[in-house]
Amino acid sequence: MSGPSTWEFAAGGALVAALILLIPSHERGRIKLLEIVSVLFFGALTIAGLVLDRSGLMWLEEYAQTISSAVLAVVVLGSLAFVPFTEQYAREQVPQRFWSTPQFKHVNRMLTLVWGLVFAACAVLGVLAQPDHGGSPWLNWIIPIALLVGAFKFTAWYPEHVKAEARATGTAPA
Repeated sequence: MSGPSTWEFAAGGALVAALILLIPSHERGRIKLLEIVSVLFFGALTIAGLVLDRSGLMWLEEYAQTISSAVLAVVVLGSLAFVPFTEQYAREQVPQRFWSTPQFKHVNRMLTLVWGLVFAACAVLGVLAQPDHGGSPWLNWIIPIALLVGAFKFTAWYPEHVKAEARATGTAPA
């Protein structure tokens, strides 16, 4: 659906989807950082789609993937200074008594760091993938997708690895 003539529809659709996905979190009183950023980001893209001329929209379409990866990298890495973004999701699955443990904090800092670095790498690859930089599908799609899959696999593996290591060394929280 995206393209210079339909950009506002694609961005508007993504904004509506982000708002719909925000509703359950709002009802639970647990709105997450990435949900807020998604609404703001797609809201900005919708406005851009309505006010930019064709050449501006073509540039935006060309760099949209790079811009979104860069925004995610900044937000995710920036969350390390406050509450790592993964912690908001982990709290939905981990009993509250573990939230303040060093292990829980460490796992979420590591997961957030990995995701932030993957998004940053995807942003750099997005710049390199542009035709004026001699880009290729490898830089634009294949490597970024492989990095994202790797981040998902790491996210599934790492907490269990830390738990197993803690059990083996006798440092697991009671």
